[in-house]
Amino acid sequence: MEKEHFKSLVPLVKMRAVSTVLVVHQAITKGRCHNTVVPGGRTMRLRKGRQVVKDLVENAEDADCSFSTNTTASDFDLLKILGKGSFGKVLLGRHKSSGKFYAIKVLQKSSILQNEEVGHIMAERNVLAKSLRHPFLVALHCSFQTADNLYLVLDYANGGELFFHLQREGSFPEARVRFYAAEITSAIGFLHSINIIYRDLKPENILLDSEGLSHRSSRLLKNQLREEEEVAKDQKWLRDEGHIKLTDFGLCKEGLRPKGTTSTFCGTAEYLAPEILQKQPYDRTVDWWCLGSVTYEMLFGMPPFFKQDTTTMYECILHQPLCCPCTASPSARVFLTGLLCKEPTTRLGAAADFNEISKQKFFAQINWEDLNSKRIQPPFNPNVAGPCDLRHIDLEFTDEPISSSLLHSGDFTTVTASMAEAEVAFVGFSYNPVLEDIS
Repeated sequence: MEKEHFKSLVPLVKMRAVSTVLVVHQAITKGRCHNTVVPGGRTMRLRKGRQVVKDLVENAEDADCSFSTNTTASDFDLLKILGKGSFGKVLLGRHKSSGKFYAIKVLQKSSILQNEEVGHIMAERNVLAKSLRHPFLVALHCSFQTADNLYLVLDYANGGELFFHLQREGSFPEARVRFYAAEITSAIGFLHSINIIYRDLKPENILLDSEGLSHRSSRLLKNQLREEEEVAKDQKWLRDEGHIKLTDFGLCKEGLRPKGTTSTFCGTAEYLAPEILQKQPYDRTVDWWCLGSVTYEMLFGMPPFFKQDTTTMYECILHQPLCCPCTASPSARVFLTGLLCKEPTTRLGAAADFNEISKQKFFAQINWEDLNSKRIQPPFNPNVAGPCDLRHIDLEFTDEPISSSLLHSGDFTTVTASMAEAEVAFVGFSYNPVLEDIS
């Protein structure tokens, strides 16, 4: 009966994106796709080589560009495809007037409407607008639409997905894992503080920043530093590379207060919490389960309950005791055991959320104020040559030509309605930070 139950869940689970990357000294392969479970399970992928596209702008200004109220796709040079999703593609774009580089997510309205995903798209847009407040979340700079497409102009981080680096290296040293886990914890804690649960934490959704700070955050932070006494010392870390940024907020749930629950079955198979598999109402502690799964994967190379057969994997998530290899420190094992507690009411984070997790011995070396201010130098630098250095992006994407339908903006649709009207198709999608106060 339980196996039949799991089989019924297969079409509901988000799949991994298909791509090809370089794996050093590894020959196993792993399939990634969207919106269903891959029966073959995890595979490693091979990348043919490394690609560096000649930079179009070498000395872009520090100040963030202000987008006009009628921004269209024609305001950007669309250079390369960076990734694909269920409803569209992510492109590397250069803003013509400022020379700034952005990741531009282009979504097809027809696909969204056909799959009845308007609500999720609007939720993603809302979360992105709010994420400007946090250093470890990809931020939205503006959004606009045409008759056919939706456009989200986002922070561009070409340090690569954490998934890419895990595929290449197998696992990370514990100090590096601690750093990434701390920045992820900070980002998740912030989302929870504004009543949002993430629900799709996984290595594919964790990017490494290649420039330290987004243009806007960098400007604001520099202004703040000028008011402090130790400006000269602190400005050095503004150039550090390798901080994380969470991306892809399509599965976020808004408006969930600390004791609130929801019941939508969603996520990615390897990282689903037991209560989601059991179709029980769940709360924000599902994000802490995912943190445990991702931390485990960074330390040991695979999610904690991974099996090639999805049904067997679900059974392990529900019933198999956690096994932590002895190579991990005692504090790491305690941390993982707390996060990967199958009972959500006693899971680490259930009592006091971020405040409980941040005080764990595993994070004893972390100064959270310095972490959130990016004063802690990342343990790994992606070492990219510039914005158009795509060595950490899969060639399967970057080698694909850009469709002409994405290069032309078509008829721009001006949207001035409030967010309350967003239920009517895509009214309220367009966003400009100059016009909308998100504070």
